[in-house]
Amino acid sequence: MESFVARLLKDYEDGKLSRRQLIQSLALAVVAGPAAAAATVKPAAASTASAGAPWRTVGLGHISFFVSDYKRSAEWYADLMGWEIRNDNGRQANLRIGDFGSIIIRNVRAPGEYPPGEPPPAVPGRPRITGVIDHIAWNVQPWNTQEGEAELRRRGLNPRPDGETFHVKDPDGWDLQIGGA
Repeated sequence: MESFVARLLKDYEDGKLSRRQLIQSLALAVVAGPAAAAATVKPAAASTASAGAPWRTVGLGHISFFVSDYKRSAEWYADLMGWEIRNDNGRQANLRIGDFGSIIIRNVRAPGEYPPGEPPPAVPGRPRITGVIDHIAWNVQPWNTQEGEAELRRRGLNPRPDGETFHVKDPDGWDLQIGGA
């Protein structure tokens, strides 16, 4: 990470990065940790697309998923992950994830129409799902493995260890991996 930051500062000092590009890259590095090096803003003179793509991914817009009770899930994520509930229209909520993206959590049906933990049914008018997300990994700071495990246990989440991280289930049974960056 240190060499990454040094390279960014040198590019800024050499005029290859604007102040805005430097700040965006540093902010992404703080949020995403070592993986940020692969997704930061490149100097204009050195920017090239890989594999034929005319652009590079530099952030997350949002993730949208269906749940059995959006209000319960939005409150769960806000409490556990510290995300801010930005909009709530009675059928869905938009939660801000720090400064780099958001999650839209919405009901497929009215709350209580099917049991918690049961995957939502197919959505009318949309193609049948042919793939499944195995899990979503979230990097958090500050992170201490023992303290993180203790907090997840305190919340009754029955964390399953995976190296220095832990897997827990959200209210609808989605597998979340939580650990340090």
